[in-house]
Amino acid sequence: MAETWTNWAREQTCTPAAFEQPGSVAEVASAVRAAASAGRAVRVAGSGHSFTPCVLTSGTLLSLRRMDRVLDVDRDAGLVRVEAGITLNACSEALAEHGLAFENLGDIDVQSIAGATATGTHGTGARLRNLSSALHAVELVTGDGEVVELDEATDPDGWRAARVSVGALGVVTAVTLRAVPAFTLRGVDEPRPLSEVLPRLDELADAHDHFEFFTFPHSPLALTRTNTRVDEAPRPRGRVSAWLREDLLTNHAFDLACRVGRARPSWIPRINRVLSRGSGRSVRVDRSYRIFSSPRSVRFTEMEYAIPRAHAREAIEAARALVPDRGFAVPFPLELRFVAGDDAFLSPAGGRDTCYIAAHMYEGMEWEPYLRAVEEIMVGFGGRPHWGKRHFRTAADLAPAYPDWDRFQAVRDRLDPQRTFTNPYVAEVLGP
Repeated sequence: MAETWTNWAREQTCTPAAFEQPGSVAEVASAVRAAASAGRAVRVAGSGHSFTPCVLTSGTLLSLRRMDRVLDVDRDAGLVRVEAGITLNACSEALAEHGLAFENLGDIDVQSIAGATATGTHGTGARLRNLSSALHAVELVTGDGEVVELDEATDPDGWRAARVSVGALGVVTAVTLRAVPAFTLRGVDEPRPLSEVLPRLDELADAHDHFEFFTFPHSPLALTRTNTRVDEAPRPRGRVSAWLREDLLTNHAFDLACRVGRARPSWIPRINRVLSRGSGRSVRVDRSYRIFSSPRSVRFTEMEYAIPRAHAREAIEAARALVPDRGFAVPFPLELRFVAGDDAFLSPAGGRDTCYIAAHMYEGMEWEPYLRAVEEIMVGFGGRPHWGKRHFRTAADLAPAYPDWDRFQAVRDRLDPQRTFTNPYVAEVLGP
């Protein structure tokens, strides 16, 4: 019986002709060759946290969940080799055992390392780059089943292409990460007047290792989050405290509020203001990866755009204004984060210091008109979409936004000339 795959948001689903879970590089290569011989395309599923149809296929779908081991650790060099299916959380735990850590992470850590880097996943930190910048080397299986190793010294263009590839170059089977010594963060969450935060955006971003904020469209508050390195021992929350704050308040109570808003859209402005006022100050001191990540059980769909940092205030103000001006029912906040520029060919932060602005919509609510309106604003600021989140762009208008677009396509032609690793979404956003 055919197996159906569905993503985390329960919005993208497919029933591939073959669903395989290889446990080694050799098995991956064999599966790719078999698919090519049968004339089937190949896509790879990570943890399903992309909101786009990037995984969907009627051909062969590979899951690398069995390929989740740490292969080698060189603590002195700070280099760690892991299989592509390991999750960010499992990798963080393994790094911690060796006194190492990711330099930066996003607020969700259930993604596979290959999926997270392929889509340009990031955290926040004005001096820090996105997660794919930690890739020292990438091992992948090409369209003809060959195993290649890409790094800056031996194949600089291949390496810059493979770090953010949307799965269009081959099956990533292992990566070598550049880690940093393990560190402790002091995380402070607190509401502040948005009118005080916006004029100080550059100051706040530059003054902290990690700074971000959420803001509900109908609220005058910004729910700020600042994470700062400290020379202190970790002090993890107790189980009861963690459940109350992270599960009951952040997830269950918020989910209930969204359900009410979905049933009674006219109540959303009041609900947004109540949620903002009820978000009190919280301070945590713990290992970095525990501070970075937060449990997420409320289902939603999301768009996120990378724009030049200089436009951060203007863009967030315009996105907030959309909601009352156009009458959109939006129970979720907007999110703003900062990332340093990098040099991956398809990185949304490529070549420029970047502000990311994310817009969300609760499951079961109409999302397309709102997200299209947000996208129009972000495109006006030279925005590039997060590859794992919703957008409405095509290759024709994406190509001019990426100075190294043609260099990526040259690598794609070299590694997958037969376009084994494509699907309708990949063809739409990257070209045939």
